[in-house]
Amino acid sequence: MAPRAKSERITIRDVASDAGVSVAAVSKVLRDAYGVSEALRAKVRASIDRLGYRPHAAARGMRGQTYTLGFMIPDLHNPFFADILGGINTALERTQYQLLLGVCESEPATERALLEAMIDRRMDGLILIGSRIGAEHLAALADRIPTTVIAIHPKSDVNYDTVNNDDPLGATLVVQHLVAAGYRHIAYLSQQMNINDKAMVTRQREVGYRAAMKEAGLARNIQVVYAGQTRREAQTEARHLLEQRNRPDAVFCWTDFIALEVLSVARDLGLSVPGDLAVVGYDNTSYCDLAQNALTSIDQSGQVLGLQAARLLIERIGGREKSEHYMVTPRLVARASSAGPTRRA
Repeated sequence: MAPRAKSERITIRDVASDAGVSVAAVSKVLRDAYGVSEALRAKVRASIDRLGYRPHAAARGMRGQTYTLGFMIPDLHNPFFADILGGINTALERTQYQLLLGVCESEPATERALLEAMIDRRMDGLILIGSRIGAEHLAALADRIPTTVIAIHPKSDVNYDTVNNDDPLGATLVVQHLVAAGYRHIAYLSQQMNINDKAMVTRQREVGYRAAMKEAGLARNIQVVYAGQTRREAQTEARHLLEQRNRPDAVFCWTDFIALEVLSVARDLGLSVPGDLAVVGYDNTSYCDLAQNALTSIDQSGQVLGLQAARLLIERIGGREKSEHYMVTPRLVARASSAGPTRRA
């Protein structure tokens, strides 16, 4: 082929010419059409790589699929979202799909605007984590585009797929572990939200926490505190909680990101962990294993959640209409942050 000016876009015809095949053959490879031999696929892929050909997303969208997926997360601070992203990327490795990220900062209006932008760009499907747009808007969204939702437990049958762990069970495991270790005044530090939606995972964990406390005979010690997602908000609420005259001897946090802030505040106040205070998180992110944290946490297999979310979304894009709801069984990973108190209140 003659050299091409940098401003000129490589076309499907260029790929066909380079590979010595027809344009129709290249199109079949790009579409993963049935009946394409491995030899033809390899020849075309080699030319695509050599020429640096990229299909025009808008044009592909007009013909059918763009092979792009939208991934909406609440914020960039929670390390658990990286675990989920790792699972999604693993699921997409051998596909043509590419993932585009949206960050809504847990604001429903921002989330709705970003979702509309993704639809306008003709993305083939969406994966949402902890969506704040509400049940009605989620149902309307899924009518327009294939959708998989993580961290939402719908109350009834819905027109989208969900991937979760058993959040009430996870909270139950935390309370049972802390009670067995000798703690009695166990507080739950939850997430402050603008909507009172029991489908949210934080609410589901609160349900499990309350039930387990009652089951342990500790109903009078139930204490739920709500904090925002920022470090400053979490630190402020943790400080208020731990400076109380009758402070708790254990704090169960809705996510590791918040639990790490509680550890920091506790040490700043001169409290020993776990002697004066136990701290337990949720997600079992890699930071839990660091010696300075040694954070007990609930493992809900973030990579599995991401992998299964991508699998379900691709299946729905492929034509499946019946909703599926994948559930992971959580397990508690005990570390030094909850080893046992030096005194009992």
